[in-house]
Amino acid sequence: MFPTGALHEFISTRPEFTAAIGGFIAGIMQTLLEKGGVCVWVSYTRRIYPPALKRFGVNPDRIIFVDVAREKDVLWVTEEALKCNGIAAVICETRLLSFMESRRLQLAIEQSQVTGFILRKDVKHLNTTACIARWTVRPLRSQLRPGMPGVGHPRWQVELLKVKNGNPGSWNVEWKDKQFMPVIETPQKEKTKRYA
Repeated sequence: MFPTGALHEFISTRPEFTAAIGGFIAGIMQTLLEKGGVCVWVSYTRRIYPPALKRFGVNPDRIIFVDVAREKDVLWVTEEALKCNGIAAVICETRLLSFMESRRLQLAIEQSQVTGFILRKDVKHLNTTACIARWTVRPLRSQLRPGMPGVGHPRWQVELLKVKNGNPGSWNVEWKDKQFMPVIETPQKEKTKRYA
C-alpha cells in the first residue's frame, strides 16, 4: 500500500536512476488515475518520454506537462498545482529542495489531499525535508521468458530510505499485468561444458 495524499521524495544520482524512478512513478500514477482526475508533471529539463507512459497503463493525454523556462519556477508551479482539487498527482523534477520549500508543498497537500512526487535529479548531498518518505529506485535486469525474444518486464530495486511513522526497507519489484509484483528469482540452469 502506497501512502497517498502525501509528499514523496525520490533521490537520483545517475541518469539511469532518473529513468527508473520515472517508470516506477508511472506505475503508481496508473493506480491514482483510475480514481479520476489528471496528473501534472512539472520540470525545467524534462527527462520523461510521454509515449513511454503507455507501457505502464498511463495515457499521456491525462497528464499536463508544464515545462518552465527557469528552474526556480518549478517549485512555485508545483505548489500551485498541489492546491488544486481534482488532480490525482503532481510530479516535480528538480535538483534542490529546502526544508521550507518542502514544508510549503506538504501544507498544500494537507488541504487538497493530492499526492506529490519530488524527483530530485543529480543530488550531491541530502538535506532534511518535510516529505513523508524518501525513496531511491535502481533499475534491475529483466527476466526473459523462455523462448521469448526481447526485453522482459521492467524491474527495480526500490529502497525506502526514510519514512515518517514507519520502517525503511528494500524490495525488488517488477511491473507485470498493470501492477507491481515482487520479484521471485528462478534458479538459472547451469550450463554444461562441452569439450571437443
